[in-house]
Amino acid sequence: MNRIVCEIVGELVAQGRPRAGKSFTGKTVLYDPEKSRVFKQYVKLIASQHKPQELIQGPIHLELTFYQPTPKKYQTRPKQELIAAGLLLPTTKPYVDNLEKSVNDGLSKILWQDDSQVVSMMVKKLYSMTPRVVVLISY
Repeated sequence: MNRIVCEIVGELVAQGRPRAGKSFTGKTVLYDPEKSRVFKQYVKLIASQHKPQELIQGPIHLELTFYQPTPKKYQTRPKQELIAAGLLLPTTKPYVDNLEKSVNDGLSKILWQDDSQVVSMMVKKLYSMTPRVVVLISY
């Protein structure tokens, strides 16, 4: 089984709600909010540094670990010890499914052909002083 591991350092951006607008011909078009679009481009840039010679074929097992910035109120020694022990976890927005979607969309067409190839996924959200997402792909 082959593996790809990459780390995307920076502020996490959840997939935003699609926005609607009008084209020059008057048709309604849907588009990603700018913040989501920029984050997906950043994910594509990082992923392209880890891409195999050919796009991954077949089933993919995906692990995503999102590290959110630690709030100031949790930057005390006792709270940091709880975070290190895995006892203090983020229960605030953004939701893990929206975070997962933005990363998954960014990796698609760079590492694999289609999102339907992802057959299993494990997603975690933790605190860290360095916001990032760690991606582990097994295929």
